[in-house]
Amino acid sequence: MWADNETSDDLLGFKIHADLIVDVINDNDVLPVTIGVFGDWGSGKSSILKIVEKELIGDGEDGFNDGTLVLYFNGWVFEGYDDAKAALLESIIEKFAKHKNIGSKVKDETIKLLKSVKWMRLMGLGFKKIAIPAATAYLTGGVSLIPYLLNEFSQIEPTELANKLKGDEAENFLSSIIKKNEDDEITMVREFRDDFKKMLDKSKIEKLVVIIDDLDRCTPDRLIENLEAIKLFLNVDKTAFVIGADPRIVRHAIELRYKTDGIENSPDIESRNERIVSDYLEKLIQVPYYLPKLTDNEVETYLSLLFCQKELGSDFNKVLDAFYLSRENNRYGVFGLGDMESILEPNEKDKLTKSVSIIASLAPIITEGLKGNPRQIKRFLNTYSLRDRLVRVAKISDFKMDILAKLMVLEYSSQSLFRQIYEWQSSQKGEPAEIIDLEVLVSENKVKEIKDEYTSAWGTDKVLRWLNSEPKLTNVDLRDYYWITRDQLTTSISGSSLISPHIRSLIKKLMEPVSGTALTRTVTNEIKDKLSEGDYETLISLLEKELTKAPEKTEIHQAFIELIAGNCPNIIEAYKRTIKKVDNNKIPFNLHNDYKLVESRNPEIKTLYKIFTKESQIYKAINNDK
Repeated sequence: MWADNETSDDLLGFKIHADLIVDVINDNDVLPVTIGVFGDWGSGKSSILKIVEKELIGDGEDGFNDGTLVLYFNGWVFEGYDDAKAALLESIIEKFAKHKNIGSKVKDETIKLLKSVKWMRLMGLGFKKIAIPAATAYLTGGVSLIPYLLNEFSQIEPTELANKLKGDEAENFLSSIIKKNEDDEITMVREFRDDFKKMLDKSKIEKLVVIIDDLDRCTPDRLIENLEAIKLFLNVDKTAFVIGADPRIVRHAIELRYKTDGIENSPDIESRNERIVSDYLEKLIQVPYYLPKLTDNEVETYLSLLFCQKELGSDFNKVLDAFYLSRENNRYGVFGLGDMESILEPNEKDKLTKSVSIIASLAPIITEGLKGNPRQIKRFLNTYSLRDRLVRVAKISDFKMDILAKLMVLEYSSQSLFRQIYEWQSSQKGEPAEIIDLEVLVSENKVKEIKDEYTSAWGTDKVLRWLNSEPKLTNVDLRDYYWITRDQLTTSISGSSLISPHIRSLIKKLMEPVSGTALTRTVTNEIKDKLSEGDYETLISLLEKELTKAPEKTEIHQAFIELIAGNCPNIIEAYKRTIKKVDNNKIPFNLHNDYKLVESRNPEIKTLYKIFTKESQIYKAINNDK
């Protein structure tokens, strides 16, 4: 099995990307700079950031090397803090304060900056969340979060102070204290940047590099707080911030925080601003760098290296060194077993031959089905390996792992078609006639016949390539293969851990829209023709599951209806499939108005009307309208 952790071992050939980022950081004429390492969830951003950190630190200690101090933060770590912005700022300053080579030089500056952060935290969270609890703690013998409040409280008689902290007047009372003391006692927010620059100068470091990873795992509020913290450092000399995130999640967080939907869709055309989110990002991120998806050759190489890593243990380093050397001369080809022959022992090669050759033969469709996503590939292999063990434990004879691997690609990339094959084979003793027919049709390039006889989902380029790939499934008894995967037939193999944050955010926007206009905008701007086939399939599969669990929820039906109105592919088939599975008596009858309104945009919605059970209110409501 393979751990799903970021690593500085480069199995993806991504060092070239890391080297580029390091080159930008080392260009003093570019500083100060904020670099965004952008890519889909699981695309390898974290691994690249780890390589960047390793390249910059080298043999240095405590993150310090050749005049450069490197600080690495996981944005997700601050998720549980009441103010992620303050938590990040405090963490950066404390790194300076506790650094064995730098701390003593900047002691006064770090104390002053930490006071400033406490002030920001107070103003950002409000009096009820910090100041009032701090004051109450003082009265009960606790320690205040805001040191200067102690001086003021000590001058007031306890009973009088307790009365002032009660009721609505508490905020006014504390506000007056803050206003009186802010100029004398607290480093103001506007001075923070200058004070931070002074600390850098006094520390004698030549460059500060702050790497922040996993922002896209944070909630929108926490994500924005981290971005706001970074904004405080913009234009501070000798600094470079490197941020790893899925840009779609960042954009979504900005939209939520600044309520851009209301501005971009304002009835007053003159007041509209459709570039709010883009302008925010462009101001914050001077150098955006988008990671490319893995090619077929890169996927095959990655698969081979993963199996080598698993089988060889500590001896894997010799393969990794050979891979790095090979990439210097050939960055485009496959690095496979043939390239390792001279460095592998005979027993090592025997262990690898079967597993690597099976998966490598499927690299093109794995690339297509899993979108060339390293995290998806690794988890695919973990499931594959677990099922391989199950085959051996169950002592299933004549079981071909390449057939299992091919079925698993469909299981990951198209749940609905995977389940359809299951239904076909379960009623035909494991050998569905439909598969024979489909494989004949695809071999004769009869795509129109496939779409007409089955559904358009079977006629997509991705599925056609899957049908045409080896091994063929004609005359194969699929019962054992579906028995091995039976745990996934009632749920998604992806599960929540394999669903990207972007798809989760889209599901939330579909099911909890702030308005009908927002729902239409989500479908038009973010879903139709905007998602890869795999992401779109995942989105529809999740909607089906939500509707199956709660057919009484109008909002889920309306999400389907809006997708139908937008003529999104395969959505009517998915909606029909779900309607047939649920209790139609739970479907709100007033949806018939929504269906009728969509007829002019997509007349095919009429094919739904006879699908509902005749006893249901929705059937009677919509068919009585005729």
